[in-house]
Amino acid sequence: MATIRTMCPMNCHPTLCGMLVTVEDGRLVEVAGDPDNPDSRGFLCVRGHASREIIGNPQRLLTPLARDRRDAPFREVTWDAALDRIAERLRSVGREAVGLWSGHGFFANNYGTRVNSELLRRFANLWGCQWWAPTMICWGLGGFGIGLTGPLETNTKEDMGAHAELILLWGANLASQPNTAPHLVSARRRGAHVVTIDVRRTEAAAQSDEVLIIRPGTDAALALGMMHVLIAEDLCDREFVARHTTGFDALAEHVRRHSPAWAAAVTGLDEAVIVGLARRYAATRPAMILLGGSSMHKGANGWQGARAVACLPALTGNLGIAGGGLGPRHGSKGHGFGLTDIALAARRPPGDYVPNQMPRITEALENGRVRALLLFGTDMLSSFADTGRLEAALARQELIVSYELFWNDTARRFADIVLPGTAWLEELGCKATNTHLYLMEPALPPAGQTRTGAWVLQELARRLGVADFYPWADSAGPIDAILDHPATGHATVATLRAEGGIRALRVSHVGHPDLVFPTPSAKVELYSERAERLGLPALPVHEDLPAGRFPLVLRQGRTLGHFHGFYDHGRALPSLAALEPEPVLWLSPADAAARRVADGAAVRVFNERGEMRARARVTDRVPARTVWMRDGWDGLNRLTSGEACIPDAAVDVFGFSAGQAAFDAAVEVAPV
Repeated sequence: MATIRTMCPMNCHPTLCGMLVTVEDGRLVEVAGDPDNPDSRGFLCVRGHASREIIGNPQRLLTPLARDRRDAPFREVTWDAALDRIAERLRSVGREAVGLWSGHGFFANNYGTRVNSELLRRFANLWGCQWWAPTMICWGLGGFGIGLTGPLETNTKEDMGAHAELILLWGANLASQPNTAPHLVSARRRGAHVVTIDVRRTEAAAQSDEVLIIRPGTDAALALGMMHVLIAEDLCDREFVARHTTGFDALAEHVRRHSPAWAAAVTGLDEAVIVGLARRYAATRPAMILLGGSSMHKGANGWQGARAVACLPALTGNLGIAGGGLGPRHGSKGHGFGLTDIALAARRPPGDYVPNQMPRITEALENGRVRALLLFGTDMLSSFADTGRLEAALARQELIVSYELFWNDTARRFADIVLPGTAWLEELGCKATNTHLYLMEPALPPAGQTRTGAWVLQELARRLGVADFYPWADSAGPIDAILDHPATGHATVATLRAEGGIRALRVSHVGHPDLVFPTPSAKVELYSERAERLGLPALPVHEDLPAGRFPLVLRQGRTLGHFHGFYDHGRALPSLAALEPEPVLWLSPADAAARRVADGAAVRVFNERGEMRARARVTDRVPARTVWMRDGWDGLNRLTSGEACIPDAAVDVFGFSAGQAAFDAAVEVAPV
C-alpha cells in the first residue's frame, strides 16, 4: 500500500486543493485532503471527495469509438484506425478549416501551469489551424474590464485573511473557490467586516455581516454611485490619485450625474445603503474587493461592472498594500508570477484565422469556414451561448472529435470519433496556485486503452507532418520547459520530486506593490484612451441590459456540487449526481405565486429562442423578477443571447481572450 501526494482534479483556481491518494495493487483505496498542502491545509470539498468515483467508474470511456453517421451507433476501433481517419479528414478540409477547442477537462492535471493548453496551441501554431482561447468562456471578459482600468494583479487569500479590515465579496461566490473561506473566517475573527454583493443570497452570505442583493447587470451602477459619494464628500486619497491615476477630473465630472439616488433606482438598493457602503469603504483601511470570476461578467454589460469596480481601490489608495486592492479571482495572477511560453506563436503561418470571439466561431461553423473540430475536455454545447444556433452549426461539420473521460452532450449528439483520455492519477502533471507549484505524480496505470492528450497530439503531428511539435524525450519535458522561469526558481520535475512535490513561487502576496499597472500610462486609467480607440466608453458607464420580451431576468452560476463541464457536469459521479439530479430554478415567492408555481413543481422556462424543463425552488434568496439556475444543464444556453459583448479588435488586447458572448436571457416560467 502506498500513499501518493497529488492535487484535486477540479480547477477551482486560485484555490486548488492538495490530495493524498492511497493505492494498493493498482487499485485506488482512499482519497483524502493533504494536511501539508499550504494552500488547502487538508481541506477537500465535496467535489474533491467525489473524484475517487472517476476511477473504476463503469461509465468511463476506455476505448476509441467511431461511427459512420451521427444517427448510427458507435463501435470500438483501434487507436490507429481512429487517428488515421482523423488525419485523413483534416488533410482533406485543409488546415485553416480545422478548429481546436479545449476546456477545463483538458487541464485537470495542469491548471495554472497550462501545459496541455500550451501543447494544443503549439500544435495549432506549427500546423497553422484555428485555435481559440478557453478563457473566453470564463474569466476573460471580467479581466478585460479590470485591465482597461489597470489593477489586474491580485492579492492572495492569505493576505486577505491576515490583513484586510473590510472585504467586499462582489459577485464572488465561494462555491467557485471554497478554500478561500477559511481565510475569510480568519479575517472576521480579527474583526474584519464582510459584505456580499450579488444577485442572490449565495453560500458567501453565511460568512458575511451584510448582504446586498442587486438587480442583474447593475454592478457598474452601484460602483458609479459609490464613486459619486467618494468624490462629492472628498473621501478619496488625494495623493494616491494624483500620483498613480489618470483622468480623475473627467471621472469627477462624469459621476456627478450618477448620484446614490440614481444608483438606488437602477440597482434596487436603498440610497442610504449605497452611501453607507461608500463611506465604510473609504474609512476602512485596508479594504479588499473580491470580484466575481465568471458568472458576474456573463451579461452584455458585465465587463463594464469590472471596469467600474476596479476604479474604487485606486480612488481610496487601496492598491499596492497588504490587505487591499483586488483579492483572489479565478484565473488571476499575483505580482511576479510567470511561466515560459512554449507555444511558438512566431512560427504561426499566415492564414484566415477566426478571432477569439464566441459568436465569430459560431459563424465560422455555420458558413463552412471551419469544417472540422477537435474538442479536448469540453462540452461545447454547455460552454457557448445561443446553443440553438450552435447545434445547427455543429450538424454541418464534416468531422467532430471529442477527447474525454466520460460522455457529454456534445460527444453524444455530434461526435464522429470519441477518444478516451487518462485521468489525473494516470499521468504526470503539475499545477500552480497563486503562491505554490505542485507536482502530480502518476499513481495508477492508464485504464483500458486511454491515452494522454500529449500522446494524441504527437500522433496527429506525426501523421500530418508537423515538425518540432514534441522535441522532448518524456512527459516531464514540456513541464520542465514551462517551469524554466525565475518565478518558479527554474523548477523541474526532478527538483520538485526532491522537495516533496511542493515549491513556493517567488511572488508577492500583494498585487502591484511597485504601483506600476499594465496600461499605456502605467497608471490606473480612470479615463481610458485605449478603450476610446477601441470604440468603447472611455469612462466607466452603466448600460441597461438589452430589453427582453419576457419579464424575468435569468442568471446562472456555480454550486458546491458543480464546477465547469467536468465528468459530464458531475452527472457521471454518483455522489455529485445525487446532490443535483436535475435542473433547479430559483424564483421568488412573489413570482411563483403570480404564476401559480409551487415549490418543487415541474416548470417550463422559455423565451423566443427556446425552452427547457426544470424543478422550481421557491425561495426568498432570490429577488422578484430575477430567476437563477446552476450552469451546465442541457437546454439552458438555448435561452441565452449569444451576441458579442466587445468588438473583435478588443478581444485579445491583454493577451487573454475576452471574446465571450452575452449570456443574457429574459424568460417566462410556467407550470408543466
